[in-house]
Amino acid sequence: MGARKTAIGAAAIGAAVSAGFVVSGTADAATTPSIRTVFAGDDAYVSSTRTKTNFGAATQLVVGAAGGETSTSFVKFATGSFPAGSTLSNARLILPYDGTPVESRVSVFPVTGDWNEGTITAAGQPAIGATAVASAVPRAADQTVTIDLSKVVTQAGTYAFALRSASTTAVTRFQSAEAGVQSGPRLVVNYAAPTTAPTTAPTTAPTTAPTTAPTTAPTTAKPATCTTGALLVPSCGVLWGAAAGGFTDTPRDTALKDWEAMTGRTATIYHTYHKGDEKFPTKAEIAMTQDKAHPRVLLLNWKVAYNTTWAKVAAGQQDARIDAWAAYVKANYGTQKFFLALHHEPENDVNPTAGSGMTGKDYAAMYRHVILRLRAAGVTNAINVLAYMGNEKWMAQPWWKDIYPGDDVVDWVGLDSYVSVEKNYYHFGDFGSLLDRQPTGGGLGFYDWSVKNHPSKPIMVAEWGMYHRIAYPTSKAAAFSTVVPQLAKHPQVKAIVYFDTAADNSGDRNIAVNSTADSLTAFRQVAASPIFNVELKN
Repeated sequence: MGARKTAIGAAAIGAAVSAGFVVSGTADAATTPSIRTVFAGDDAYVSSTRTKTNFGAATQLVVGAAGGETSTSFVKFATGSFPAGSTLSNARLILPYDGTPVESRVSVFPVTGDWNEGTITAAGQPAIGATAVASAVPRAADQTVTIDLSKVVTQAGTYAFALRSASTTAVTRFQSAEAGVQSGPRLVVNYAAPTTAPTTAPTTAPTTAPTTAPTTAPTTAKPATCTTGALLVPSCGVLWGAAAGGFTDTPRDTALKDWEAMTGRTATIYHTYHKGDEKFPTKAEIAMTQDKAHPRVLLLNWKVAYNTTWAKVAAGQQDARIDAWAAYVKANYGTQKFFLALHHEPENDVNPTAGSGMTGKDYAAMYRHVILRLRAAGVTNAINVLAYMGNEKWMAQPWWKDIYPGDDVVDWVGLDSYVSVEKNYYHFGDFGSLLDRQPTGGGLGFYDWSVKNHPSKPIMVAEWGMYHRIAYPTSKAAAFSTVVPQLAKHPQVKAIVYFDTAADNSGDRNIAVNSTADSLTAFRQVAASPIFNVELKN
């Protein structure tokens, strides 16, 4: 099924960019887009002659009558919440054509009763109001028809409508959300949030002073300041991070600075990748984490076993490599703390064959050996992250549990996980499904597994992203809108690090936050959340 439905869901929120769109340049200021675009969470049509047939998977919505068959279409939208005190205006339903429309009036009717696109039929359709709330006449010269719903959509909520055509001799077909690239019905709403009162003092003093002092001090509590502790775990809130410019030649520090400017927040965690005998942090990485105006901490991935095996590392055959890196870190990075992930996503490289040197137990032995040797060499500023791939296929393997090297050498449990925003494409989902992916065959999802088995360990989403195929640009707004609500439901997650690239290593997937205009708008809203206001104590 197609790409459009991906921008939908029960919490579908997408903000479209317009000439009047304004976003603050700082994360602490409120972000108030003037337009929100929401795509249908459910859409389907029903037939008067095929009364028990469900057409929820069709790529078309059909209205009108032809050959003795009358078709009615249904659409449902969830607007999501708006800033307190917002005023909604100029709500309009936009329906893109599939083929040439009949120039006969299309009317919108209110719908009562629950329904969903997977089960609705003419025999079981919800009640339709007797009076249309709005209508418009499609024009063949246009690509869409717009129907004014300003009198109906006046506040946040879920809205369901039935669409009917006045034509009795032909049908009009609209693209459904399953049709593919940027298709399907959409609801576009203008809204205005209240302006923030000025914080400056009045220019003139009151003419009379109060005759009595207040008997008690104000009771309003000052908001808690979220700060990081010894293992960089925030006392409250969630650490915000990124790796930008993936699979390009752009210097990573430059890519990250550009990404921060685009998204409106400094990435507290700066994620970089190294292997073998490379010496790191590099001068550029050190400079990025010593920029007092933009506090950052490094997340360094290191494939220690590059050109060898985990078993050989565990047996001491790469001790010279480990010792050389330890000496470099002490000489060039002092005591400044950093996150260290040894060979992230190890599941992808496991060879369970005995003697391969790359079994799950070999990984755990390698991990323990490296961390203990680094500690013995005096590297005490490394905060260790075990970054799982978290793929349901790997989680179901009998060797998956062997990877964990022990609580004494793991400070954070990490997860690298991605979701598609193309419905019915591989790993379609939202931020919650990214965290809760379950093993093939069932069992605890990743988050629940980690909390149950390692309750003392904070969870870092060391890589995450929302993607669509490059050839099918699709709004990520709905998926992005789930991030903050899902973090509230998963309190063990203490850090999230976005991996941003316009083309992944397969060359097929776009993970960039700005792959569509409304995707970037929605992502900026995520970045602006106060949950990420964490002061780095390093």
